[in-house]
Amino acid sequence: MEFFQSDSWLEIWHLTVEVWQTAFLGVSVGRVLAAMFIIVLFLILRHFISRVLIGRLYGFAKRTKTAIDERVIEALRRPMEMVPIILAVFFAAQALQLDPAYMAVANNLVQSLIAVAIFWGIYNVAVPVSGLLTQLGTVLTSAMLDWLVRAIRAMVVFVGGISVLEIWGIQVAPLLAGLGLFGVAVALGAQDLFKNLIAGMLILIEKRFKSGDWIRVDGIVEGVVERVGFRSTRVRRFDKAPVQVPNTNLSDNPVTNFSEMTHRRIYWVIGVEYRTTIDQLKQIRDGIEKYVADSEDYALPPEVPLFVRVDSFQSSSIDIMLYCFTKTTMWGEWLRIKEELTYAVKDIVEGAGAGFAFPSQSIYVEQFPGERPDIFVPPAT
Repeated sequence: MEFFQSDSWLEIWHLTVEVWQTAFLGVSVGRVLAAMFIIVLFLILRHFISRVLIGRLYGFAKRTKTAIDERVIEALRRPMEMVPIILAVFFAAQALQLDPAYMAVANNLVQSLIAVAIFWGIYNVAVPVSGLLTQLGTVLTSAMLDWLVRAIRAMVVFVGGISVLEIWGIQVAPLLAGLGLFGVAVALGAQDLFKNLIAGMLILIEKRFKSGDWIRVDGIVEGVVERVGFRSTRVRRFDKAPVQVPNTNLSDNPVTNFSEMTHRRIYWVIGVEYRTTIDQLKQIRDGIEKYVADSEDYALPPEVPLFVRVDSFQSSSIDIMLYCFTKTTMWGEWLRIKEELTYAVKDIVEGAGAGFAFPSQSIYVEQFPGERPDIFVPPAT
């Protein structure tokens, strides 16, 4: 039969050889298998680097006195794990012996992976390295340091993106020029964004407040600062609701920073009855002043003022002014001190034989009307 002739078998063999030699982009199957073997080999090497090499680096880092080197190694873990992948792509491309056009694409891919690994490492290392700047606490606050790290990271991403585009032959200069014109148009419509950005920088430079401070801006917000962002600041109110406040509102308005208080003030007006004698007033005044002066909870002159004075005559009371400051600035502790002061003042006033006044009115009747006959009202007809 013609189907089983030797020429047919020879033709099948030639077709098989041709497929073997040009199956993938003109590359033989043997080279493809070799490239796959290289990729698998380097993936195994990647596992070795992740487990053994980085583990040993950790061991060396733990012997040092600082923890920054451990954080740096952790930040470089992922970029270092890309090294075997880069080598796998490079040697696999060499094994395939591609055409010059495909080889140029492979080289660009390898260069792009190298650029990504380098800039990825720099991006991750920016955070642990910033810990070295904490020694400049008098110059850079934690919020300013956070801003600096984010700016550096944004710059690294920008430069890394430009590098990858340049590798692939994309001209960046005309693109940047076009983006510049676009940026001008955007800037005209985003003036509030830039105002808030500048306001945020001024807040950090002036050190108006920092994360964790209790602030109040009249008519806007009162609470604890959580984060100072580029555009807005997140403040958590005392009902635990977060508020995003534009930075211009915090830069252009008076901000009261309660966390910067050195002491907390107590200002009371204590009203006693008008029947209180002068001796009783003096006893009450001296008793309150002695209690405050002898207590360890209160700051005393000349550090802060202390006044206990009979102050004024009101419509229903004689007022005694108490003006003093506690050493603590903690709200809960301050409330406890005020509570104890309340008990002491009550004991002092009652111990002097006096009483607290309350709003009252007195009606004086000069004389009662005499007896007069009832007025007769005739019935209506």
